[in-house]
Amino acid sequence: MPRTSRKPEILQALAHMLEDNPGGKITTAKLAKEVGLSEAALYRHFPSKAKMIEGLIEFIEETLFSRMAAIAKEPQDHEAKCHDIVLLVLTFVERNPGFARLFIGDALQGETDRLRARMRQLMDRIETQLRQILRDLSLQTDPLPGNQPAVLARVLMTLTEGQIAQFVRSDFKQNPTADWDAHWFVIRRGVFGR
Repeated sequence: MPRTSRKPEILQALAHMLEDNPGGKITTAKLAKEVGLSEAALYRHFPSKAKMIEGLIEFIEETLFSRMAAIAKEPQDHEAKCHDIVLLVLTFVERNPGFARLFIGDALQGETDRLRARMRQLMDRIETQLRQILRDLSLQTDPLPGNQPAVLARVLMTLTEGQIAQFVRSDFKQNPTADWDAHWFVIRRGVFGR
């Protein structure tokens, strides 16, 4: 009888440990104990802790980028698309607080350069998606304030990363989507000039 993979359970436990252990080192021994496996059994599912963290990053990519692609194709204005992408990222980390530590880099301290680069690439992809939407908007309408899609995308990423950092700093008490309408009103006025 084939054994079922416990990879999803291991990744879920790792995400919860990232949430519950601020600044604490997560060892494979602690993770194995959390899941109820021996370390040897844990390594049968993942060859290293780095591969486990990479599994979390892959989960983020699969979850966010498929939805972002759908948002980009929706028949709504460009401002609404940017709004929905930023809100998607903030809602994701709000529902998965352990992942917030990956977004701001806390969980990657002491990990390989490759993992930090992978997370940077993920953030760059989000910014690229926003920049493309803003570039399309500036080509179709009156120029955006400053007519610089790259600068405006960076402003949206700064808001996103700042909200995530505050969420982590508050020990997950200050939700990144709290007062979202008020935040977006300010962004809307500054970025979209409305």
